[in-house]
Amino acid sequence: MKLAVGDLVDLARGAAFLGTGGGGDPYIGRLVAEQAIREFGIPDVVTADEVPDDAAVYTSAMIGAPTVFLEKIPSGDDITLAVRKLEAYRGRPADYIVPIEIGGCNSMIPIAAAARLGLPLVDADGMGRAFPELQMVTFNIYGVPPSPVSMADEHGNSVVIEAGDAKAAEDLARANVIQMGLSALMSCYAMSGAELKRAGVLGTFSTALDIGRAIARGRREGEPSEVLLEVLRRNALYGRCKILFEGKITDLRRETARGFAVGHCRVASASRSTLDLEFEFQNENLVARIGGAIVAIVPDLICVIDSETAEPITTETLRYGQRVRIVATSCAPVMRTPEAIAIMGPRAFGIDSDFIPIETLHDDV
Repeated sequence: MKLAVGDLVDLARGAAFLGTGGGGDPYIGRLVAEQAIREFGIPDVVTADEVPDDAAVYTSAMIGAPTVFLEKIPSGDDITLAVRKLEAYRGRPADYIVPIEIGGCNSMIPIAAAARLGLPLVDADGMGRAFPELQMVTFNIYGVPPSPVSMADEHGNSVVIEAGDAKAAEDLARANVIQMGLSALMSCYAMSGAELKRAGVLGTFSTALDIGRAIARGRREGEPSEVLLEVLRRNALYGRCKILFEGKITDLRRETARGFAVGHCRVASASRSTLDLEFEFQNENLVARIGGAIVAIVPDLICVIDSETAEPITTETLRYGQRVRIVATSCAPVMRTPEAIAIMGPRAFGIDSDFIPIETLHDDV
C-alpha cells in the first residue's frame, strides 16, 4: 500500500472514529506526520504477511492525557528518541514500526516515526480502536510483554522501564508521564514478525483510511452517516453497527485525573424531549445508557460524530450544545475472548456489568 500525503486527512478522520473519543487529537497527530514526511519522505505501508517472522517490530505512540496533547505537541525528536532508546536497550534495531492503537493520533505518530527512522509501517495495531491503559492491548493478551518500555519528552528526557507484568508497566509509565508533563512519546511491545501476526489486529490502518474516505464521500453525496455505516457493514471487524442516538449535548463533565481525561456526557434527544443518552469516558467512551439501560459497552466501540458532517468528535473536543450522533460498532473478534474481556472489558474500568455484544443489545445490527 502506497501512502500519499493527501491520504492523511482521511486517515486521521477514520482513526478519530476508531478512537472512540480517545487516542489523542488526530489533527495534531496529522500535523506531526505531515512535518515528518516533508523532512524525511513517505514511509512504505506493508501488510503483516509481508513482514518476515524473524523481523524486529517496534511500536510508537503518545501516552498521556489527550487534553494536554492539544497544547504540548511533540517536537519530532522525542518520537525518534523513544524508539532509539528501546533499540539501544534491547541491542536490536527496529525493522518495522507498527501502531499500538489505531485510534486517534496514535495512528499518526507511527507514520512520523517510520518516516523519521526510514522504516516501513505495518498495516495492523494492537487494539483495533483506542484504549487508555498500556495493558489493554492484544499484544499483551496473546503473549507479547510490553516491557521494556521506553519514554521520551520534548526536552530530551528519557527513561526505560522494566516491569514484571503489563499492569506494572502501565502504572510505572503513568507515573513517569505525569512527571513529563502529562504527555510523552513511547515505544514498547517490541516483538517479532511472527508474534505480530499471532497477536495483532490486522488490516486496521487501511480500514481507518477506508472509513475516512467514506465520510468524505458521504459529504459529497449528502449522506455521510449512511455511507459510513455502509462501509462499516462490509468490514469483517466492525460490521455490526448502528446509530444509537441523535441529539444535542446538554451536560458535560470532564477533568484530567491520574493522567486521563475522565467524565461523562449527556445528550438530549432530537425527537423526544424526555429521552437522554448518557455515556462515560476515560479518554475513550466506555458505556452508553438510555434511561439507565446499557445500549453499548466496551470493548465494542462507542463513537460520537457530528450529526450533519459525520466528523468524529474526540473526548477533548466535546462541547455543550454540539448536535451529535452516537454510533456503536462491534470490536475485533480477538477482543471478545474471555482473556481479552478480563483485561479490556467493562469491569476493568470499574463498570459493574458483564460485556454485552452490540448484536445482543440490538436486533437490528
